[in-house]
Amino acid sequence: MVTCPDAGAADALSNAPALTRTAAQTLAEQLAERFAGRIRDRLLSPGARLPSVRQCAAQHGLSPSTVVAAYDLLLAQGLVHAQRNRGFFVRERAPLRESMAVRTGSAAPDAPARITAPVNAAALIRGMFHPAGSRPQPGMGAFPPDWMASTFMQAAVRRVTTAQALSDSSLRYGEPLGDSQLRRALASRLQSLGLPVGPGQIITTVGATHALDIVSRTLLKPGDAVMVEEPGWAVEFARLDAMGMRILPVPRGPAGPDLAVMARYCEEHAPKLFVSVSVLHNPTGFSLSPASAHRVLQLAQQHDFYVVEDDTYGHIAPEHATRMSMLDGLQRTLYVSGFAKILAPNWRVGYLAAPAEWVERLLDTKLLTTLTTPSLLERALAHCMEQGQLRRHAERIRTRLDGARSRSVKLAQAAGCRFVSEPAGLFGWVDTGVDTEALAQRMLDEGYLLAPGALFHAARAPSTLMRINFATTQDAAFWTVFRRLAATR
Repeated sequence: MVTCPDAGAADALSNAPALTRTAAQTLAEQLAERFAGRIRDRLLSPGARLPSVRQCAAQHGLSPSTVVAAYDLLLAQGLVHAQRNRGFFVRERAPLRESMAVRTGSAAPDAPARITAPVNAAALIRGMFHPAGSRPQPGMGAFPPDWMASTFMQAAVRRVTTAQALSDSSLRYGEPLGDSQLRRALASRLQSLGLPVGPGQIITTVGATHALDIVSRTLLKPGDAVMVEEPGWAVEFARLDAMGMRILPVPRGPAGPDLAVMARYCEEHAPKLFVSVSVLHNPTGFSLSPASAHRVLQLAQQHDFYVVEDDTYGHIAPEHATRMSMLDGLQRTLYVSGFAKILAPNWRVGYLAAPAEWVERLLDTKLLTTLTTPSLLERALAHCMEQGQLRRHAERIRTRLDGARSRSVKLAQAAGCRFVSEPAGLFGWVDTGVDTEALAQRMLDEGYLLAPGALFHAARAPSTLMRINFATTQDAAFWTVFRRLAATR
């Protein structure tokens, strides 16, 4: 499967030297090296099928014999294997846990089944650290940097980095729960959304992903069953899988998760946790209905599991949107959010709000993993919130996103795509009518990284769906290339 970095990593692809007959390497060696690089960078993951010899030859203007020679070089390097009458596939690598079990003889017959899609999550994460490309990326998982640029952030940082502040804050560990000024600001925001929570129930974290990890490490043990929404976020699938959890995919619809599937899982597997993006779900854009929220909470109470509500996109969502944590007041829920999607990804400021009885155990887990969080940046963020700057910034982005969404939807539909969910939020979930995993490979050579539908499922399956970023798909040039390559079978 081809995956898409959450920050633009396309320059390395779009600026890659063209295959040329005058190079020191042969055409076959150049083509083999291009595929090998993508395999090493996990842009082509284990099990992914390479283009057929005929397709590859046509795409690169090469003879079939040159492509065969390139594929033979990949075979010799052990990067791919051939299947008779089916083609060439990226070689599977044994998962670390499985390999260790084989070496030690400790593999258990009832060990949790491994899922296949999350191996691509590493490529997503690695891609975030590439220099941003000049070309907007359709599969990007965040707003473009120029959308989040501001002057108030720099002013807030200067305010909290005076000589006295540096001496007071930087030369000792911060407060274990996190900066008290920020926790007060966060409590005020959550109270405005209808969650009666105090600063003592809030723990700051190194981003929202860290908050999710703290919850998982505190509430779960290896082998526990965890319900996740599908389609869903590949990084979360991978994170839970790496911890040894049994992942139970729950289909996500317009109103919420499939309640019948959840009820069956509860009876058969006794799950300990349900991870949900209630508002502006990734990748569909769906938001939870009140009726579905109430039923999920009833199941949680009846079957003794907790709900982790990831409100990552809450800053661009309507304030009246239904959130389970607001409905039950943090009895069976834990609330997670952060600021990477709206403000400053590199600040790595996230947080969780939890039932009072869980706070000390969650705090122990935080201290064991990071000891502390960056109090200076937390205080700068608190200042932005208290002065209303973050709220006004979010309002500007929502307005800009509304316009971008309208333009992107028209371009996508003109290119033959059908939206399978009502366009909302940052992402669109579209049916292209073609295998998006194969299409993504062809788009790589044009400098575009897609987010194919298979990436958002716990187990690999062919898909004609893909996720698009409304902020980065307003460019008609992308859709021109998309239409041309989608028509190439």
